[in-house]
Amino acid sequence: MPAAEFEWVVPADHPAFPGHFPGRPIVPGVVLLDQAILFAEKLLGKAGAHWQIGNAKFLSPVGPAETLVFSLQTTPRGSIAFTVKSGTRDVASGSLTPT
Repeated sequence: MPAAEFEWVVPADHPAFPGHFPGRPIVPGVVLLDQAILFAEKLLGKAGAHWQIGNAKFLSPVGPAETLVFSLQTTPRGSIAFTVKSGTRDVASGSLTPT
C-alpha cells in the first residue's frame, strides 16, 4: 500500500488569512483539505481526480509560516488516510476516497 509524507510551509501571505481572522490569522480547514487532496493526487499519480471526504477532524489551529507534515497512507478499500502535524502537534486527520 503506497504511503508518503509531504511537507508544506503555509505561505505567510496566503489569501485566506485576511478573512480568517483579523488580528489572529488561522488556516481554514478547507485549505488543509485542499492541500491533502493535492498530495493524495501526487501519491496516486492522478491529477484532477474527484474526491469524497470520508471524515475530517481539525484538532489545532495553524498560523502563517508554519511547517506542516502531511502523512498519507492508502487503505485496503482504496481510500487514503491522512494526518497533518506541525512539529509534534496534531493538526488534522481524515480520509479521502477518489470517485
